[in-house]
Order: sequence, then structure tokens, then C-alpha cells
Amino acid sequence: MTQSERARGRFVIRSRPEDFVVVEEPLYPASGSGGHLFVEIEKRSRTTEQAVREIARGLGVAPMDVGYAGRKDRHALTRQWLSLPGVEPERALALELEDVRILQAIRHEHKLKTGQLRANRFELCVATDAPFDPAPIEARAAELIRRGMPNRYGEQRFGRAGDNADAARRLFGGRVARRDLRAARFLVSALQSEVFNAVLAERGEGWDEVVVGDLARVEASGGLFWVDDLARELPRARAFEISATGPIFGTKVREPRGEVLALEARVLARHGIPPASELVLPRGLRALGTRRPLRVAPRDLAISPAPDGRGFRLACGLPSGAYVTVLLECLIGDLGEIVDGSRRRETPDEGMDAELSSTSLH
Repeated sequence: MTQSERARGRFVIRSRPEDFVVVEEPLYPASGSGGHLFVEIEKRSRTTEQAVREIARGLGVAPMDVGYAGRKDRHALTRQWLSLPGVEPERALALELEDVRILQAIRHEHKLKTGQLRANRFELCVATDAPFDPAPIEARAAELIRRGMPNRYGEQRFGRAGDNADAARRLFGGRVARRDLRAARFLVSALQSEVFNAVLAERGEGWDEVVVGDLARVEASGGLFWVDDLARELPRARAFEISATGPIFGTKVREPRGEVLALEARVLARHGIPPASELVLPRGLRALGTRRPLRVAPRDLAISPAPDGRGFRLACGLPSGAYVTVLLECLIGDLGEIVDGSRRRETPDEGMDAELSSTSLH
């Protein structure tokens, strides 16, 4: 660390799992009847995949038949929902595992699918190595509430070595075995994420506004429309009624128009992705594509000083697919460096499961 970095201070997260709490908000409640069982689990120091394997083994079901809406980080205390086929509620609730608890068990008609969650709720403790003045971060929090935060994917999306997107490129032109489909979907979604981040970066500081040609999203309904009247739509963007979107590439993704389309085409070509009409995915995979808003609104964002004055507590809700690590980067910025206290506890095989939001191939 340089002298200037030491002067700026260190902001340490995840010194212990209880300092990083994530609670999943499901998209819909379980119905109470049907052949699947929705279970809410609480896990500590476990990836979602590890918890799934342990629960599946304990209840005698195949891990691939267990459904979940998104991966949750290992180095945290997290709560999320899984679905299990043909399991009695009493058996699930009686299962005892180390660092994994089943809190609820409710029947439902269908398997839980990736992406079927409304939001994630976060409660974080951020420690500093010196007495902390919360005023600058409180001011930035107020600005993020007003403008939203850039909706880029966090570094953990790309694997511990940062090479998931490159691994996805090597899949193209090949065939994916059925047993490897889940891993292949994850890798291709990392490449989709890399391209989206690059488009967002090309937009510069205007990610909270719209321009002519944008394919904008209506915040209240999720509907998309092309921006052709800037005098009408720019005030709506500034009121957070609409937001510009970027591409999650695929074979059927909708495209913007004019200069926005040209910008996205340049970024896609730079990353080796052809136009949707020419895109050929690895055999066995489907990716229709979608549009992702360039910004999201943190919900109930609250900053409070730590009891000892060395750091702060952060609480907020973020929609499915948004990253709390990105929110932290926006809050801290040039005030100091963010140090992940869990890094020294990682093992080389953890990269794929280190997710702080939902993961899906669109």
C-alpha cells in the first residue's frame, strides 16, 4: 500500500460472516400445496452450491433437481429459498447440518427457477482503521438515492481469477455436455455481464439520463420503449420514472436506435460478439438476451456510524441482479480502499460461487 493509500484509509468488509448479512426477498410466496417443497435456509460460510449438495444428500434427492433463484455469497450470513421435489415438510425441518438451517418448509406446485426473486436485503458492517467521519458517505448516499447507482456487475461475477468471460469465449463453437450445462450457463452469463459493463462504461457519467435512440425502461411497469422526444423524456429520467438500458446479448434481444445502437455494436464487436442475427451459441445452450437498466435505486438506504466510531453500518435493499459491492464502491470512492476480509480465507475453487446477487443466463 502506498503512503497516499494509507492516508485515505482502509474500509474492511466481511471480517466475519455475521458482518455481511443477505436476506433474499422471494418473487412470490409458496402456495401451500403441490409436489415441490419450498424451504427457506440460513447458511453461514457456505456457498449456495455447497448448501444444495448437503441438503440434497441429507434428504435423498439429486442436486440438479434442487431449484434456487440465485447464488448467495459464501463469506456471509445469508437466507434464501430452495425448492425440493417430493420431500415432506417434516423431514426437511428435521434435517440437521453444520452451518445450514432450514427455517421454513412450504409446499408449492413448481420448481424454483433462477432469477425468481424480487430483491435482496443487505446489512453490512464496514470497519475503518481510524476514527471515521460519516458526513462524506452520507452525502454520497443521498446522491445515490436521487440519481440511482450505476447497475454494473461486481467483480465476483467474473470468478476469483476474473477469467469466467474468457472461459465462455472458449465454449463458442463447441458442444456442452448435459452434466456441464449449469456451469456453462454461468460462464456465458459472465460474458454477457462483461459486455454490459463495457457499454455502461462507454456511457460515461450520463448513466442516469436518456438520449435519443435509447431503449428506455419504465420503472413502474418494466416496459420498454424507444426514446424519440428528448424534451419529453429527459425530465422523466431525472424524476426516476424511466431509465436507459444496456444489452444482455442474445439471439432475440431488442436493440436501441441511431447512435446508441452504433455504440453498442462497437462494444459487442470489440468483445467478439456478432449481431443477434448472426450469434451462434454453444450447442445445448439458449440465450435469448434482454435489456438491463443502466441504473438501479437503492431501497431504504441507511448509513449509521459504528458504535466504536471506526466505520459504519449500511442497510439497504437492492433489486434482483444488483450488487451491494458496487454500491459500496460508489459510497467510498476516493475516500479509501475497500479490503475484503474474507479473501485470506478463500480456497482456489471458490470463484464460481462467490455471488452477491442472482445469476441467470437470459
